Amino acid sequence: MKKVFNEYLNDKLKLEKYQIIGITFLVVVLSGMFGWIYEFFFYFINGGMKTFYWQGGNFLPWINIYATGAILIYLFTRKFKKKPILVFLIAMLVTGILEYVSGFLIFHLCDGLRLWDYNVEILNFGNIDGFVCLRSVLFFGVSALFLMYGMIPFCIYLSIKLKKKTFIIISSTLFFTIILDELYNLLFARLFKLPRAFDIYDKLGIKYLNF
Repeated sequence: MKKVFNEYLNDKLKLEKYQIIGITFLVVVLSGMFGWIYEFFFYFINGGMKTFYWQGGNFLPWINIYATGAILIYLFTRKFKKKPILVFLIAMLVTGILEYVSGFLIFHLCDGLRLWDYNVEILNFGNIDGFVCLRSVLFFGVSALFLMYGMIPFCIYLSIKLKKKTFIIISSTLFFTIILDELYNLLFARLFKLPRAFDIYDKLGIKYLNF
């Protein structure tokens, strides 16, 4: 693992195309799950530690904006891997813009819909219109360090240590399961008027967080 990390840090890795694709698949899956876990526990604390809320709009524990943020962080910071402070600062800027623009567009294109609202959360210092706050971008900056120096090197290590077929099956299965879940709840359920994840979970007594 140490050798893989050093080669990754010094851009000396020679990966095949299937490895690059599989690593990307795993990062998308793991970063979205990481975000779900963070929000699951944060909103439990934010709500006075009385109720756990299911986050995101899927059946599986995965939130798409965290996966999007992870890809953007890598693209904007990969040339600065040897400078973690710079990675941290760039990640804060990139994710802050992503969060604000996403929240702003959803709010104005979907009749005032808010998927998150920092106006009603704890530790919301530096809050801008409820779409972004300093606490959130600080967390994203720290998460970027975990992504760049933990998650991605680990995924690279798996791509090297696992047999090609095994790695392809694992990464592809996880990725396409998540994507099908996302497409069903975001698109197919709307088009064909099918029950969405929150409809089913609501009947099961599992609470979603609504602003």
